[in-house]
Parts: sequence; C-alpha cells; structure tokens
Amino acid sequence: MKNRTLLFLALTFVLAAPVAAQTGTLEKIRKQGAITMGYVEGSSPFSFTDAGKQPQGYSVDLCREIASSIGAQLGLKSLKTRWVALTIQNRLEAVKSGRVDIECSTTTWTLSRQADVDFSLITFVDGGSILTRVESEAGRLSDFGGKRFVVIATATTEKALKENLERRSIKAEVVTVKTREAGLQLLDSRKVDGFASDRIVLIGVVLTSKTRGAFKLLDEDFSIEPYALALPRGDFEYRLAVNRALARLYRTGEIQSIYDRWLGKLGPPSVLLSASYFIQGLAE
Repeated sequence: MKNRTLLFLALTFVLAAPVAAQTGTLEKIRKQGAITMGYVEGSSPFSFTDAGKQPQGYSVDLCREIASSIGAQLGLKSLKTRWVALTIQNRLEAVKSGRVDIECSTTTWTLSRQADVDFSLITFVDGGSILTRVESEAGRLSDFGGKRFVVIATATTEKALKENLERRSIKAEVVTVKTREAGLQLLDSRKVDGFASDRIVLIGVVLTSKTRGAFKLLDEDFSIEPYALALPRGDFEYRLAVNRALARLYRTGEIQSIYDRWLGKLGPPSVLLSASYFIQGLAE
C-alpha cells in the first residue's frame, strides 16, 4: 500500500508539471488572447505616440517582435496587443502590480529596481549626459559649479548626477520635473543651466523641439545606462520567452533594421552596443 501511495504521488507530480509550466504571465496571455504592453510617451525615439495616437519607437518595435514570438510559442493564431500609456514615475509599479505584462521604453536596469521587477536582456546602452545652451562655456561637468541642473524625478540619472557632484565636490543645485519636455522648457527659458538625462533621449527631445538649434551636449558622460524591458518578478518562463525573442533578433542581425529605423540617423551602433548585441545573441 505504501508503494502504491508513493507511485500515485509521483505520477501526480509528473502529470502536474506541464500545468505548472503554463501558469503565470504566459498562461494569462494564452487565456486572454492578449498581451498588455506599457510605454512612456515623450521618450522618442524609443517610445512615443504618432499622429494617429499609436505607440512607436525602438523599444515599442522590440515589444511587437516579442508579442509575435510569444503568440507563436503559445500556438495562438492571433494575439492582441493592448497598449497602456505610462509615466516615468509609475512605469515600474505598473509592472509590479500586473497592470501591464511588460514595459517598453527607456528603463535602466539596476539592482535596486530588480528587487521589485525582473528585466529582459539588455536592449540598449546609453550614458547620462548634460544638455546646455549653445552659448554656454561649460564643456565638462566640473564647469557647472554654482549652477542649476534639472533632472527627471525618480530617473536613475538623478541619483547618478547627485553622486557625481558629491564625489567631485561640485556644488550645484538640482531641481526635478516629471517630464523631459518640462526639463527642456526650463533650460530653454534659462531657468536652469543644464538638463541631465540619458544622452540619446536628450537628442530625441531636442530633435522634436522648435528651438533645436539652441542647445548642445557635453562630450562627457557621467553614468552608464543599460536599458532593458521590465517584467514581472519571479516569472522565469515568461522572462525566457521574452529573452528568446530578443536573442533571435540579435543572433540573426534583424535588430539592425529596427535600429536603423529609429536610431540610424544618429549614426551606427556604438562599439559597446554592438558588443551587447553580439554577446546576447544566445543560441537556442
């Protein structure tokens, strides 16, 4: 009787295993026939809305590729994509709470954030820099002693900038705003001397500005910003499905067409980004 009981329990465990593999985010997506994707507006060229109010950008296209891959993996004839507009301040909470299944914008992967959410493979590598006005004589961070900076509240560049200022004994005031557009407006109106954010995002903000010729970027970066897509924490099957799609793009070189579409006019991928694509092109 004891042996029969053990055999029954073993069979129960084996038969239940495939069911367990189908739980979590992938099972929710399969049941609903839809995946919910979050994006931050105003983060061109990574995520923004076009004239038709549709999400566009480098990170958005990566998420579309991921949705297609997951639909095929689940054997779905069609998979709906639901887009949810988020802010820089609530994007991670939206993933943590389950409001969205993935966040597609310019989120930097940090260890402190990984306590709340998981992350995909790295999708882009950027650096924190300073945007200032063309007439400014500042060429390096050390030239901003006694000046005012504006940064986006809760962004990783806020912490990195303050740490750099303290470490290098540069006394400067740091004010925060909620959006990149608000930061550019303060710089344009000469209420601050520098706007600190990710270099590529600053370029994107300037390119969409009516006064684009009034600004310049410092040559110096004060931080490194590895972007990744935020995912629900602890759902390893879902994270694997996301990474499988990204690795295929990197491995086959298909990522180049997505890069060219949104970032090509800024030049080819940096050596660091190219290395990131190459290293993460994992085999099946």
